[in-house]
Amino acid sequence: MLATSLVFGFLLTVLFLIVGLISGWTIREYMLKYQDTPFLHPEFFDEHGNVIPDEVLSISFSNPEDFFMDEDEIDEN
Repeated sequence: MLATSLVFGFLLTVLFLIVGLISGWTIREYMLKYQDTPFLHPEFFDEHGNVIPDEVLSISFSNPEDFFMDEDEIDEN
């Protein structure tokens, strides 16, 4: 009884592994071939509509309040 269940368990494991590999490969090929290109923002294109090959610089400010002056500070200067 134990030997029979081990054989069937091993066969089911191998069967699920083969089915998973085949279905994963098929889905991967489908996604690579038919997946739409992501939407790019206008700043990624040059004046002719071609994608710019250079890196795009991104700047973020951690605390925007440090970069603006209050009206009182403007009057003092």
